[in-house]
Amino acid sequence: NAIILDLCQKVFEQNGPGDRRWRVEHAQHLRPEDLTRFGQLGVIASVQPYHAIDDGCWAEKKIGPERIKTIYAFNSLLKSGATLAFGSDWTVAPLDPLAGIYAAVTRRTLDNRHPEGWIPEEKISVEEPIKGYTINAAYAEFSEKEKGSIEPGKLADLVILDRNILKIKPEDIRSTRVLMTIVDGRIIFDRLEAEGQ
Repeated sequence: NAIILDLCQKVFEQNGPGDRRWRVEHAQHLRPEDLTRFGQLGVIASVQPYHAIDDGCWAEKKIGPERIKTIYAFNSLLKSGATLAFGSDWTVAPLDPLAGIYAAVTRRTLDNRHPEGWIPEEKISVEEPIKGYTINAAYAEFSEKEKGSIEPGKLADLVILDRNILKIKPEDIRSTRVLMTIVDGRIIFDRLEAEGQ
């Protein structure tokens, strides 16, 4: 991450500002001094939040207690002014964005050793990962005028859930079910129809 940020900074200094929307993929194992650089440089931090609840089971042993303090630093990155774009890293992690939202909000590791969240100061609100998977991801690929939010004239790519994840306990996000999936305005999945109801 640090090497990429250094290269970005060098290019920006030599060529001036521009709407490059460069991003660092897997912006997860960060040095403390790099946390603020994403926001300062305008480099998008592309993260896969599910890894936080998986890696949290073993990372301290492999990486050490000091280095883990700034890994999966979603809250710190946001505070620095960084844009977070979220993804799944499928096939390595589940393709399910709800699992990623749950991970970013609760940070409860898969081994249940961190019921209050692994590195809890890096938890973020439900709104932030929703933006990370939608409008921020569209922004990262210069597509925010076509998709990423529900607005007239944009692609109608959306899901309908069985509950409002903004109004439930964060731990209940994991059991939320998709009722319908709409892509480009067409229903491609309907749970009621699929279950014969």
